[in-house]
Amino acid sequence: MVTITDISKACGVSRATVSKALNGASDVSPETTKRVRETAAALGYLPNATARALKMGRSYNVGVLFSDTTGGGISHEYFSRILESVKAEAERLGYDITFISKDLGRLSMDYYEHAKYRSCDGVVIASADFQDPAVIRLATSEIPTVTLDYSFDSRSSILSDNVRGMEELVRFVHAKGHRKIAFIHGELTSVTQKRLASFRRTCAELGIPVPAEYVRPAVYHDPRSSGLATRALLALEERPTCILFPDDLSYLGGMSELERNGLSVPKDMSVAGYDGIPLSQVLRPRLTTYQQGAEQMGKEAARLLIEQIEKPDTWIPQQITVEGRLLEGSTVIDIG
Repeated sequence: MVTITDISKACGVSRATVSKALNGASDVSPETTKRVRETAAALGYLPNATARALKMGRSYNVGVLFSDTTGGGISHEYFSRILESVKAEAERLGYDITFISKDLGRLSMDYYEHAKYRSCDGVVIASADFQDPAVIRLATSEIPTVTLDYSFDSRSSILSDNVRGMEELVRFVHAKGHRKIAFIHGELTSVTQKRLASFRRTCAELGIPVPAEYVRPAVYHDPRSSGLATRALLALEERPTCILFPDDLSYLGGMSELERNGLSVPKDMSVAGYDGIPLSQVLRPRLTTYQQGAEQMGKEAARLLIEQIEKPDTWIPQQITVEGRLLEGSTVIDIG
């Protein structure tokens, strides 16, 4: 195995100079840094992660907590875009990522214990039940954390602008002449509460009545539950003219239920989704939806977490709201 000593002998400089050059220290000339790095590459030098961790007091490893009750996991396009962005930004800044869970083989441990076991410098909590005591323990521990779409006191968080997103969707549908708008929402999380409040507030501002039976519960990213909610809406004596779905994937369940009843989109029923995943734009007709800034959310989460890890003395908790954009699509017909 090639060592720093081998590089120092080849370059005719001290081991300390080699170490500084490899780590980008400013007190080594650009010429020497270039020569040391080229020599290291030619010799096939690879830094020792354990030695680096001992020297720097960091593992250069960040954890990602992703818990999904629907079974879709990271294969879901919205979350995969976020996680890929977290990974890309963390790697750009010199960190690896590790997924953490409550169990590891035969070992039973909570999220905090797993993060400690893996020597994580910090954790991005990307998807979880934020009322779970195990999540709360991790988020309020000494381990730096950043949460997505949820805020803890004295912690950084990245938030999608769910209030604005729902308002834009309702106003768009209203501008197309719709006054009977139903909303199928996901489970009661902070995200859902914001979307529900924005839906009702925007409808009130526009003078749109919202009968209680027009608001139906379902589960995020679960086509089956949204299909059942759609069935209930179609059974009403006075059907809505437009249905808003909790997310684009859930719309697939609604689409199947509409087809089963011989209804076409948008001629017989207008619909809109949420998330703006690529699937929504290859469906025909192309789905009207609100595209969340998934890549930006992941990038900001990694950046804020590593900032806290590397600059703990000057770090200040931040809440960053990432805006999205309406994708008009072809699933909301103009009945004005």
